[in-house]
Amino acid sequence: MTLKYKTICISDTHLGSKDAQADLLNNFLKHNTAENLFLIGDIIDGWKIQQNKWRWKQSHSNCIRRILGAGKHGCKVVYITGNHDEFLRPFVAHNFESGNIKIVNQWEYTDINGKRWLLTHGDMFDGIARLGKWIGILGDKAYDAVLWINTRFNYIRHKLGFGYWSLSKYLKKKVKKAIGFVFEFEKTITDYCKKRGYDGVICGHIHTPEIKDIDGITYMNDGDWVETCSALVEHYDGRWKIVYWTEIKDADSK
Repeated sequence: MTLKYKTICISDTHLGSKDAQADLLNNFLKHNTAENLFLIGDIIDGWKIQQNKWRWKQSHSNCIRRILGAGKHGCKVVYITGNHDEFLRPFVAHNFESGNIKIVNQWEYTDINGKRWLLTHGDMFDGIARLGKWIGILGDKAYDAVLWINTRFNYIRHKLGFGYWSLSKYLKKKVKKAIGFVFEFEKTITDYCKKRGYDGVICGHIHTPEIKDIDGITYMNDGDWVETCSALVEHYDGRWKIVYWTEIKDADSK
C-alpha cells in the first residue's frame, strides 16, 4: 500500500557512506509519496569522498533514481544543501534546476494551515560547525567509530539471543543536553526564525527527530537515515508527524 502526503521531509541519509540505510530509505520512498519532497541536507555524504571512504552501493543509486522519478512524475523536489553535501552549494548560485527538482541553501514553505516554515539543514546554527569544519570532521570520525563498535557489540548480543541495542543513540542521548547547553542549537535556530517572522523551522543535522514548541516557535527535526530511519510528514488535514519507518515496516511484516 502506498500512502500519499502533502509533504515529506527527510535528511541525513548520508548516501555514499557504509552506514546509510539505503534499502530502508528506498522502501520508504516506494510506499510513501507526496506533492512536496524536501531533502533537508546531507543526502549525499561528500565528506566520505574527501576521506577516501566512499561506499556507493546499488541501493544508493536506487534511492537517487526514485527521487528523480518522483520529480519526473510531478512531485516538487527541493534539495536543501547541508554540510556533508556542501559541494552542491556552488550550483545554487547558478540557480540549478532540472525538471521539478531544485537545489537551494534554504527554503520557505507555507503549509496547509498557512504557517510559514524555514527549511534549513541546520549546520549554520550548530556551534560545533561554526567553530570549524575540522571539528565537525573529527566528530564524524568519532561517530563512525561508535557505529563500528555498535555493529560488533550487537553481533555478540544476537549470538546470545538478545535484541538490538544502539550504543550511538544511547551516547547521543547522554550528551545531547550537554551539547545543547553549550551551543543551544535549538534555541539559536528558533530565535532566528522568530526574528524573521516564521512560525517554525524544519531541519535535520543533529540526527534527533523532534517536534516541540520553543518560545512560540515550532521546532521540527526529521531525524536521519543512519539509525532512526525517520521522516517528517504533513497530512492533508494539516497534521505534522514523525514517521519511524523501521517500526512501521517491522509491524507490517508480522
